[in-house]
Amino acid sequence: MNRKLVWALAALGLPIVTGPARALELKVADSFPAGHYLVRLMLKPWMDDVTKRTNGAVTFTYYPNQQIGKAADMLRLTQSGVVDIGYIGPSYVSDKMPLSEVAQLPGAFQTSCQGTLAYWKTAREGLLAKQEYAPNKIKLLFEVVLPPYQVWTAKAKVETPKDMQGLKLRTTGGAQDLTLRALGAVPVRMAAPDAYESLSRGTMDGLLFPMESVVAYGLDKLVKHATEGVSFGSFIVAYSINQSVWDKLPEDVKKAMDQASEAIEPKACADVDKEQDTTKQHLTESGVSFEPLPEATRAEIKDKLKGVGQEWASGLDSRGKQASAALKEFEALLAAGSTK
Repeated sequence: MNRKLVWALAALGLPIVTGPARALELKVADSFPAGHYLVRLMLKPWMDDVTKRTNGAVTFTYYPNQQIGKAADMLRLTQSGVVDIGYIGPSYVSDKMPLSEVAQLPGAFQTSCQGTLAYWKTAREGLLAKQEYAPNKIKLLFEVVLPPYQVWTAKAKVETPKDMQGLKLRTTGGAQDLTLRALGAVPVRMAAPDAYESLSRGTMDGLLFPMESVVAYGLDKLVKHATEGVSFGSFIVAYSINQSVWDKLPEDVKKAMDQASEAIEPKACADVDKEQDTTKQHLTESGVSFEPLPEATRAEIKDKLKGVGQEWASGLDSRGKQASAALKEFEALLAAGSTK
């Protein structure tokens, strides 16, 4: 800039601008295929909203499909600063975030929004924020708790609890393992991107999976039967930011991110719930048969599963974790949400 012009602007008390403001670019990574429905419904709208709210000052570089690391590595990669924002599924790091599985217990809720909004409160400002996110030096930005998982099988139908005996089914670990053991099935812990190969090879009989992800991971080509009418648990899809990165952000950027997060939470879970009907129709047309469980069977399964929550809490309590307190808080938040 011309020196005389600088002096003139200073004399008039006008701001001196030496060049365009440098944009802040954040790295975001996850394990989802680029076209995954949660990327479409939650991640991309959130990133676009933040960029819009900051007038283009904040942009994102997105690395999908395990380009930077596997799902189980995302916590470590986010903590170390390899990525700024990572998809951290608590089940994949259950040794570091065991209490978060409170939102994945069977029978707790019937819709994505019920689970999502309750988890949002505890993970942003309640017990989980203090006991899980803060110690891991990450801050939750946005999340969705998936609709209740069902049992998907390649060959055998599941119509009674007896049909579950000995079935090798994919789980995310933790609470889902307890759920399957209570029903006599054999849990096979693995991340979602690895499920297709195992099922196609016949090393598993089926999966505990959400409906939308069956399509997203191409598993609709392999499964033939699905249960209906019982919640076999759920899964938390959470994007978190490295705490030190967050602390260094300008206050107006933090405000924009918080506003974008508050806006996406109820919308994303409602969209996830809404897509269930369309996806079910697609799966039916693809040859998947849905087996509505008879009322007597539902009651029997629910009876077998009713102790899973307490078993989960007791096991963690004995290790010095506040699982019973987390369960009590989460149940209270679910109840409060259902009365609105």
